[in-house]
Amino acid sequence: MTHRHKVIFDTDPGVDDAMALCFLTRRPEFDLLAVTTVHGNLDIDTVTRNALWLAERLELDVPVAMGAATPLVRPAGAGVPHVHGASGLGDLMPPAQLARTIDPRPAWQVIVDMVRAHPHEVTLIAIGPLTNLALALRHDPGIAELVAGVSLMGGAFGTHGHSGNVSPVAEANILSDPEAADLVMTAPWKVAMLGLDVTQQVVMDAAYLDHLEERGGPDGAFLRAVSRFYQGFHELSRGLAGIFAHDSLAVIQVLAPHLFTLRHGPVRVVCGGLADGQTIQKPVCQPGPPAPPWDDAPSRAVAVDVDVGGVLALYADTFIV
Repeated sequence: MTHRHKVIFDTDPGVDDAMALCFLTRRPEFDLLAVTTVHGNLDIDTVTRNALWLAERLELDVPVAMGAATPLVRPAGAGVPHVHGASGLGDLMPPAQLARTIDPRPAWQVIVDMVRAHPHEVTLIAIGPLTNLALALRHDPGIAELVAGVSLMGGAFGTHGHSGNVSPVAEANILSDPEAADLVMTAPWKVAMLGLDVTQQVVMDAAYLDHLEERGGPDGAFLRAVSRFYQGFHELSRGLAGIFAHDSLAVIQVLAPHLFTLRHGPVRVVCGGLADGQTIQKPVCQPGPPAPPWDDAPSRAVAVDVDVGGVLALYADTFIV
């Protein structure tokens, strides 16, 4: 029998969030326990409505919990409707009335409850700002010792020239709440980071997305429809005839870690100043001079290379029969 990964999916849907969730729910290796939402791509009400609609569409029988509306210590950001569309899901617009309703608990409480109920079994897949994970740690620091692992999409470390997408050094999820990200980086749990170093290596081009639509049934049609506006943004901003896979890689890393080259060492997040939101790793293979802010922090696995063909094949083969 296949080992099933119990996961909580922490998200701010988001086009690539929707594509990641669709992939996760179609893989038999995952046992999805809950979906939690967080401010980020758009405001918390909009992304939570999107999560509820996705849960309906994908027929998920799991709680959907609303999470943090603002970062830990900063005001709420403006969101990025120019990237993900006014609805957050490209050209798609969820209906005004949804059958699904949110769980009464805040997201951090759902995370704590699920981790406590399944000690050493739950993987947190976090593909938005890390506020909910930081709040869960603040309310119950003991969960760090009980989580199987954290797989997150975030950060940028400069490999392959990928050093930032919202500033010269900062990636969007991390810059949305640097204080939360640094708390997550320094907690005593296992963390794998899928940053721009690898997510911007994996391009789903127009032909790939068209193939999903033609051969992937209803899911493939949805993936193509949700990605069209996002593709337009990539074409305008980068001249890229396709989209970066971004959030799906945090899911794929849990399922197929062999597709990634990982570099180990503590990671800290810059909070404030010109380099606000920058993620900096001190690799264990480069000991260098003493650096107490890093040397006292636990090691992290940072993805610095990826088997692009393997990732694209795994994603497509999930939908194409």
